[in-house]
Amino acid sequence: MAAKVRTLAPSMTRSMQRVAEAVAGDPAGCAALTVTGLAELTGTSEATVVRTSRLLGYPGYRDLRLALAGLAAHQQSGAAPAVTADIAVDDPIGDVVAKLAHDEQQTLADTAAGLDTVQLGAAVNALVAARRVDIYGVGASSLVGMDLAQKLLRIGVIAHSHTDPHLAVTNAVQLRAGDVAIAITHSGGTTDVIEPLRVAFEHGATTIAITGRPGAPVTQYADHILTTSTARESELRPAAMSSRTSQLLVVDCLFVGVAQRTYDRAAPALAASYEALAHRHDARSSR
Repeated sequence: MAAKVRTLAPSMTRSMQRVAEAVAGDPAGCAALTVTGLAELTGTSEATVVRTSRLLGYPGYRDLRLALAGLAAHQQSGAAPAVTADIAVDDPIGDVVAKLAHDEQQTLADTAAGLDTVQLGAAVNALVAARRVDIYGVGASSLVGMDLAQKLLRIGVIAHSHTDPHLAVTNAVQLRAGDVAIAITHSGGTTDVIEPLRVAFEHGATTIAITGRPGAPVTQYADHILTTSTARESELRPAAMSSRTSQLLVVDCLFVGVAQRTYDRAAPALAASYEALAHRHDARSSR
């Protein structure tokens, strides 16, 4: 619930955010309230409570209330996590390992729980049929883009990752219907990623956005939106690290989906790439 609220908060009004923060912070307390009671607690209206419930993925407040009751029961029956991702400068290295591992696991779980499989399936279909795939990302997201490009290339899909914003736009101009453009941006507001996606969209390519903000500017040019977990940033662990983890999960889902759908040609292509590199691995191991 907390992860979902963090992801959706930018697309909420301030009054809706108050409702969302209340239910995420105290599931048990809010589960005991009527719609009127929650509205009074948060200083909002019953209509705002209902709208917030729907934005969080529930048909109405009654359904949200039942979910909160279940969440509260689960929290009461299970032990609290032994670690958190808040790393202090004097933490022993063993604690650092435990905290990072816990945070990575939570990030992956949050992303998997919030990923729209209908959108994912549509994105896979587009990639399977694509003549060419262009991928845009800068900074940490560019590393994810390069990872996706090399994965697709190894199963015979023509894919290119563009990190230079000028080259990204000039390549996007060449895209047409039947091509696919993918923008990877955690914030969803990176101009150097939005611009080539816009150009690809306007030239008829199928466009996909991988972002942590479902209502971000990049989504207005995306045919398919794949949402990642919104990570909490700390001084010793920039959000880019967790956002990259969630992006890599989405990228792997896309790759495996395409490989499944194109197995007859993907398997031989993978085998050929392994064979082409085998002598390099053998040479290293013999040193």
